[in-house]
Amino acid sequence: MNINFDDLNSDNPKIKYGTTKRLIEIAEKNPIKLYPYFDYIKELINHKNNILKWNGIRIVGHLAKVDKEDKVEKLLGTFYDLLNCGKLITAGNTIAALADIVLAKPQYTEKITEELLKVENYNYDTIECRNIVIGHVINALNLYFCQISDINTIIPFLCRQMNNSRNATSKKAQKFLKKINAKFNMKNR
Repeated sequence: MNINFDDLNSDNPKIKYGTTKRLIEIAEKNPIKLYPYFDYIKELINHKNNILKWNGIRIVGHLAKVDKEDKVEKLLGTFYDLLNCGKLITAGNTIAALADIVLAKPQYTEKITEELLKVENYNYDTIECRNIVIGHVINALNLYFCQISDINTIIPFLCRQMNNSRNATSKKAQKFLKKINAKFNMKNR
């Protein structure tokens, strides 16, 4: 692997952020190459530099695909806390990582879904930020909704979001509910 983790501490932004970009690419395409560095990568989640933090969160989500030692499981509580950090981009990256974890480790579907549904009650920098975060949750649920054992656990959340003041979030909820209804109706024919 051609990554020097010390480059993440470089004062040169091209080197620092170029390295994070390469790490993300490796995590997406060949996560097994990064898995030996899991303990180092998980430290990025608490980094003072937000860009490194966000990338660390996403990388851990991708590493779930190859996590045979259940290292990701030990970080779930941290990820749940990040949903309630008040920051849109941190929460958005965490939601995407949690969706990746559910897809890789279906045994966490119900608990992660339960935690994602809580975001509508969390405070973010603005109401609009909260509404955007809710839209991210709808996208995540849409990615793995076939894995949810009781789809009725998400229906009330989606119904409430049909009236979300953010038009894009409202439309996501409406579209997702139509998809669920179509699948449910086809299943019962």
